[in-house]
Formats: sequence, structure tokens, C-alpha cells
Amino acid sequence: MPYIKNRIVHDADAHTMELPNWFDEYGDKKIQLAFRDRFNGNKGLAQTYFEDIDKNHRTKVYRERKSEELMIRKNYDALGSFNSKDRSEALDLLGVQSQLIFPTSPNVWLESLEHENDIDMLYSVARATNRAQIDFCSGDSRLLPATYIPLADIEKSIEITKLAIESGSSALLIPWACPKNHSTSHIGLDPIWSMAEESGIPILFHVGSADFVLPKSHSINGMPKVKDFHGGEENFRSISYMAISSGPMQALSLLILDGVLERHPNLMFGVIELGSVWVPGFMRQLDSSFEAFSRHEERLQNLSLKPSEYISRQVRVTPYPTEPTGWVIKEAGNEIFMFSSDYPHLEGGRNPLGRFEKSLEGINEEDQDRFFRLNFESLMGSAL
Repeated sequence: MPYIKNRIVHDADAHTMELPNWFDEYGDKKIQLAFRDRFNGNKGLAQTYFEDIDKNHRTKVYRERKSEELMIRKNYDALGSFNSKDRSEALDLLGVQSQLIFPTSPNVWLESLEHENDIDMLYSVARATNRAQIDFCSGDSRLLPATYIPLADIEKSIEITKLAIESGSSALLIPWACPKNHSTSHIGLDPIWSMAEESGIPILFHVGSADFVLPKSHSINGMPKVKDFHGGEENFRSISYMAISSGPMQALSLLILDGVLERHPNLMFGVIELGSVWVPGFMRQLDSSFEAFSRHEERLQNLSLKPSEYISRQVRVTPYPTEPTGWVIKEAGNEIFMFSSDYPHLEGGRNPLGRFEKSLEGINEEDQDRFFRLNFESLMGSAL
């Protein structure tokens, strides 16, 4: 019997867990070596861990307990974490209709490259990542690949967007942080928004390195270093969580107030694994900004909606299972928020469905159906 039953559910956030040889078929030698180097001493795992992992997934004990331990096994140990055929089986056991698939380690790597000086390396890693994601999802129409679109070089960004869409991307993942030399809302990026809008696929923001939003000195407090969920790379801690909303708020403010959503009314945006409790206050702050500055700023006078109305119309957000999802729906509206499992990541927990259902007590069944199903369908459009 599947984990989710008696309702139709889409999963707006799930991941591949990349092995050290992940790019051997998709990137050149430089990328292959650089990616393997990222696994040196990775999270304290033994050197033989990755050498034996596929064999371990094939053992009789692992296969016999795959259903009962589906939500207990996490990261590399999870069913289908790196094997696409096993992921199809995992979807059957999860009971979801579809799953939006993001990279894991390349997210952090690409976010760092975006703000360094090797532009060719950035776009080469992005192309290799995208080929890997599309290939992983190619055998099952329920697996929806999110491909990464760097924004550092406008012309290269337009080229890689066209390639990603032609190759079968279901969604375009962009960095929430502005590139070094221009805004996320730069008019030169309009061809990207137009291609996505015409193709009926969304633009997405996703958490990468959570501490990227904090000053480098934030952890120098004279106390022992705080371990994160994973023991290293993602650096996700309580302080990270408190700062994480600044990223999507910055990006959405630029896109809304500079008129990108006005010029592209059918283009959808997803904010994934970046929390949700900030959304109600952010919507009100947007409208307060409009009220205060619209008489003096021509760009605001060109908007046909209140800024918060663009959020309701074109933005969809995944709450964390520990957040008060019922409250954010009541405060911000029933058309914005979506279910996600974060499978197979540890952060998703062992029972995200139960946590969300508990938080949604008192929310009518129609609005619950929006959360578990319809809002995701409106985000994904023709890509679903």
C-alpha cells in the first residue's frame, strides 16, 4: 500500500543524489574531475561507501524492506536516490502523481560558480547537470526535470534556455541572487521569460547553500560550531532558516516591481524549499511599497495589478512541513501553496504528509485539494 492514498498529490520538491561518477557521461574531463573532488571526505563517509552503494541497493534485505522503510531511508540510502528505474518504483510506493526533480550537489556548486569568474565553467557545469537531470527523468513521464539556467552572461543564458527547453526540460531553475553585473529583472533576460511562457513551463527558485545569504562572520560567536542536517555541505541550521526568506523576497521584488510579471502574465514562478511563513507579510510589504512610491516611480505606474496580486496569480510556494501551513493559507490565500516531500532528503522528515495534514485541520477540503494537487498543476502548466 502506498504512503499517500485516498487523495491525488503532486510532489513539488524531490532530488537526485549524485554519485561521484554522476557526470562521467555528461561532462568533459575537467567537470568530471572537479565533481569527484567535491566528494573527498564528503560528510565523513568511508571511501568504499560510494563504490558499494549500488550493490547494497540490490541486496535481498534492502529490496524486501523497501516499502516499510521508504520514508526512513534518506539521502543516498533511499530507494531511487540515484537510480532512475528505482525512482519510478519509489513513486509507486509514495503514491504521488508526479515529482519535480532537482539536483542536490550541483545546486550548491552552480550557486557558487555563478558569483565566480570562470563563466565558461559555470555554463559547462549547467549543461552537464541539465543533461543528467533530463536523462534521469526520461524513462517515466511522472518525473519532471528542473534544469539550471545561469544568469551571469545574458547571451549564454538565452542559449542554454533554448537548449534546455528543446531537450525536454519541465521547469527552469534560476539563482535567486542577482548576478554580479546585472539584475535578475534585466530587460535583456526577457527572451528567457518569453521562451518559458510560450512553452508553458515555470521559472523556479530553490534553496542551495543556505548560509549564502548570511555574512561570513555570522558563525564566529565564540561557541562550538553547530552541525547541520547533513554534517557539512548544505550548512542548514536555525540561523540559516531565519535568513533564508531574504533570497526569494529580493528576487520576487525585482521581478514584480520592474514589471517582468506584468509583461509575462502567463509565466509562472515557483519558490521551492525556501519556506513560506514570510509570504503573508511580504505580500503586504509589497503593497505598502506600491502605496508609498507609485506616485513617483513610473515603473510602478505601469503595473496593472497590486504587487500582491501578482503573487496570487503567478507564484507558487512550498512550505516546510514544520511550518504552520494552515495559517499561511488563511493569511495569504488558497492559490499559492503546494505540497512537497523533499524526497529523499533528510529535511523532508519521515512523515511530511502527516505533518501537513495536521497543520491543515480546519482548512476546507477544496482548499486542501488546491494544496495537494491543483496549485502544482497551475504552476507546471503544459509541462505536467
